[in-house]
Amino acid sequence: MGANGQFLLTKIVATIGPASQSPKAIEQMILAGARGFRLNLSHGTLEEHAARVKTIRHVSKDLGIPVAIFADLCGPRIRIGMVPEAGIELQAGQTITISDGAQGTGPDQGVVLHLNSPQVISQVQPGHRVLIDDGSIRLVCNEKRDDGLVCTVQVGGRVTSNKGVNLPDTHLSIPALTERDRQHVRFAVDMHLDYIALSFVQTGQDVKELKDELTRLGARPSDQQLGVENLLLFSAVQVESDQVMPIISKIERPQAVANLDSILEQTDAVMIARGDLGVEMDLAEVPVIQKRIIQDCKDYGIPVIVATQMLQSMVTSPNPTRAEVSDVANAIFDGADAVMLSAETSVGANPVEAVRMMNRIAQKTHSYILAHKWNGMDSQVKPGRSCAKAIAHGVRVISGQMDIPLLAVWSELGGGAVYLSQQRIPRPILALSTNKAILQRLALLYGLTPVPMPRPTSLEDLLGHLDRICLEKGWARAGDCIAVVTSQPMAAERQANLVCLHHVGLPNSEV
Repeated sequence: MGANGQFLLTKIVATIGPASQSPKAIEQMILAGARGFRLNLSHGTLEEHAARVKTIRHVSKDLGIPVAIFADLCGPRIRIGMVPEAGIELQAGQTITISDGAQGTGPDQGVVLHLNSPQVISQVQPGHRVLIDDGSIRLVCNEKRDDGLVCTVQVGGRVTSNKGVNLPDTHLSIPALTERDRQHVRFAVDMHLDYIALSFVQTGQDVKELKDELTRLGARPSDQQLGVENLLLFSAVQVESDQVMPIISKIERPQAVANLDSILEQTDAVMIARGDLGVEMDLAEVPVIQKRIIQDCKDYGIPVIVATQMLQSMVTSPNPTRAEVSDVANAIFDGADAVMLSAETSVGANPVEAVRMMNRIAQKTHSYILAHKWNGMDSQVKPGRSCAKAIAHGVRVISGQMDIPLLAVWSELGGGAVYLSQQRIPRPILALSTNKAILQRLALLYGLTPVPMPRPTSLEDLLGHLDRICLEKGWARAGDCIAVVTSQPMAAERQANLVCLHHVGLPNSEV
């Protein structure tokens, strides 16, 4: 639930950093509506991130609100090497060399820049673009030589050490995981994080590489061991929860957009990382690509997060721009599982206010969706032959026809809750489980409010627990009709096979 006592349907992810790592700030962000926390492993030490994880877990436990934590891997980020402290000024029309050897300036060779990943130089072809510092400096390769690339400056600027380099026209044959990433994967496993995000994904094979590494570390069964028809339903798999670490694939390269289907067939979740995507592709295309990716993820039944500069002005300002507010609302209208704050909460002046503002936008947007029966969020995920999938589809129809205000699902391993989330039902769904790790993962999915509850012994026991929870927390009033999804007989290993229309606080229910 959010700061105003309303349920959160679209979830809010906050990036943790120096501005937001204190227990007080984390508590205020959770109370303001944050349900996921991102650790940006490109910055800070592992010791700092470990302390942040412990603080988040402690605050979450004290508040009784499950939240998800995920590590965002650095990936094979290409950067400019060291240059003089004052930087090197590039002028439009100037010819420079990008070399795998020494760099600097000289009377004969002109400007020479070096990359931290010299092996990529051989993969760049004449005509390919070389973008520096988020595209603010633009070069084009004219010629390949033994000593490097001869490039013409199209848009100049000052190059300083360690600035990022993008190669939007080049398919990079480099490992998806660097040695540094492998150390960070081990950290994520050791800290029992809920998800792990893979940067600069180009194909489904990149995702497979991370899956294999997690399997090697004992943090994920192999695809053969999972043995399900849809590997993307990570929570529905009948395995111990601490054996599965779901992967979030970051879509931030043109190659990832071109190979989206192969990525969706391998990944557990997706993040639309619009920063690098906007650098490497025409900015005007990004909104259309965002809509396409969100719809494809919904059709595949895969959670999707929209990220980057959603409330960027709040890094320094107490208020967002009108365009930023519309950007957040647009992602919610499209049916994203979560919207993410980056610099706004990690280094911004107003981290808690940024979360509160995002929550306000979400609540207003959800109110419109409900009042006007907005169907832009609809998922086309196929019900399939699974009983649990078919029931989730049926619950969506029932809740719409009967205008049911609240749903609940007993889902020990999370599968039933995942299926309901896929349906994009514009009603809050209580996801009930005894499993802490499952509840933390579910906190990131659309519509779900994870609720810890003892394992019921019967349907009557389940409804009794549910009545007490709803009435104590003010989530429903006596006599309200809610839809309850469970299995009969009650057993952790069984999929949902029963829908019950229950009047809160009353003994009789319709099965």
